Amino acid sequence: MVKHQPLQVYEKQLCLSCLTGIYGCRWKRYQRSHDNTTKWECLWTLVLVVTFSLLLVWSYFWWEAHNDYNEFNWFRYNRSGEWSDGTVPILASTAVGFAYITLLMILALGHIAVGQQLNLHWLHKIGVTAALLTTLIGVISVNQTWGGEWDIVPISLQATGPFLHIGAVVAVTALAWLVAGQVARAEKTSFQLVLLLVYLSVLLGLYLLPLAITSPCLMDPRSLKPRPTVIGHRGAPMLAPENTLMSFHKALQHKASGLEADVTVSLDGVPFLMHDRTLRRTTDAATVFPDRQFDDASMFNWTDLRALNAGRWFLTNDPYWTVQDMTHKDRVRAGNQTVCSLEELLQLAARSNHSVTFNLRRPPKGHPCRDSWVNDTLDVVLLSGIPQGQVMWTPDWDRGMVRQAARGLLQTSEEKLSVEELQQRGVTRLKLRYNQASAREIQEYLASNVSLTLSSVNDPWLFSVLWCSGVPSVSSDAPQILRKVPYPVWLMSPDEYRLIWITTDLISFAIVIGIFVFQNYHMIRWRLSGMQRYNPEQIMLSAAVRRSSRDVNIMKEKLIFSEVSNGVGSGEDLYMENGYDGYTNQGVAH
Repeated sequence: MVKHQPLQVYEKQLCLSCLTGIYGCRWKRYQRSHDNTTKWECLWTLVLVVTFSLLLVWSYFWWEAHNDYNEFNWFRYNRSGEWSDGTVPILASTAVGFAYITLLMILALGHIAVGQQLNLHWLHKIGVTAALLTTLIGVISVNQTWGGEWDIVPISLQATGPFLHIGAVVAVTALAWLVAGQVARAEKTSFQLVLLLVYLSVLLGLYLLPLAITSPCLMDPRSLKPRPTVIGHRGAPMLAPENTLMSFHKALQHKASGLEADVTVSLDGVPFLMHDRTLRRTTDAATVFPDRQFDDASMFNWTDLRALNAGRWFLTNDPYWTVQDMTHKDRVRAGNQTVCSLEELLQLAARSNHSVTFNLRRPPKGHPCRDSWVNDTLDVVLLSGIPQGQVMWTPDWDRGMVRQAARGLLQTSEEKLSVEELQQRGVTRLKLRYNQASAREIQEYLASNVSLTLSSVNDPWLFSVLWCSGVPSVSSDAPQILRKVPYPVWLMSPDEYRLIWITTDLISFAIVIGIFVFQNYHMIRWRLSGMQRYNPEQIMLSAAVRRSSRDVNIMKEKLIFSEVSNGVGSGEDLYMENGYDGYTNQGVAH
């Protein structure tokens, strides 16, 4: 045991040097201190904790917002006029910042655990400030440009809440070792009581948190409704250029139950598929018609529209990072796509016996079809040969006239209305964004025989939450992904979750009690044994974790002389044996 002691001491010193060196650039033993942390450094520690918490929420937000990355890029395109994947720099900077701040947090906790004075290096202070300001700017920017996306957080907690709770209990339970050590070494009873009260309050709050956790996936599996049908929004735009025949064929190949498209009317009255106001993003209009590239898409006649290429942009921009996975045949096919007409879409749906939903945009002022756009579109629907029961009609404009002319169309509203208002308008279907209907409202609509379709559902976790909520239909950019979800990502009965929750809390509580008992028993046993084996200087030195460096060094000198005279051994060995490092700037000066 004695032979290995120098190596153990060296290893301890090496770990301590790394801890204090990385955090505060205190690599030498004489640079370290057990003095109380200054108020200024306590303030910086608070700033570090706030920055870590903010980055944690920010990272979680972008993790769950993956469902809507393309929507974010489209918002940016509308503001800047240039298409690019703006999520890449955000995700990269967030990952780097979170990893950096997490490292500093771990180092700070390490300082507290070994009783070292916190002294964050000035370069780290600049880094923490930069991370805090950058995250705040990001939060403000999202609020201004994409504020509605914050709804994803409470919705996602329905899927992640039970698991985040377990993770939080594990983390706070692990902190018990640190808290127990601080309580055992603290000199003031008031500090011990405050620290214990705060810690136990947080722990109790976590133990009771499941009482506030709600999720539609906490249900009897036997009550699970049938799997929601999936409508291909603009086809399968991750696999082929959006709103093209290739995209709709891909959606059908991946078992989409219906097709959804964006429709506007050309200058000569032909309804065609186009999502954007202009043709710049999804066609080569900037090359073919450079002087008209910023004109409204409906201000082109059908002949000019048909001459445009509607697929090469997909291969060039790779908006979903999927082009590399395409076969050579699919790349050639995608590169030759043209603008698709509504008639072609309806004929495809009729042949495949699938439903069609389209969002109709009114042409701008000065357009010859501005007043007849509904009639022009309705005529194409009636002449296409598709059964009216397969068409979900969404425009509210002249809805009464449409109902008289085509009674078989499925009248669908994209505006959130009460059941009474829907019945007054003769609407039997409702199409909303996924964040516009709560679980309670979903049940109310279904109980009133209103069929509900929620759109922008691309990730399996969101699909699972809506499935458990009883949603009968979703619209998705990723039918190929949702096809691989034959069952909700997770589903458990309330009794099963209650058992997991209580078991987790009991195990945590037992561990916390064990840690506190061990820490205090260790100190009591050490003090009692020290009364028999050590002289007064040894006891005072070992208990002087929180004393000033000058007092520690005075006691250390007394101990050295005492041990040498008694022939017991080196006071330095005893001091290092207890895990303390007494070399400080003040000690050297003394």
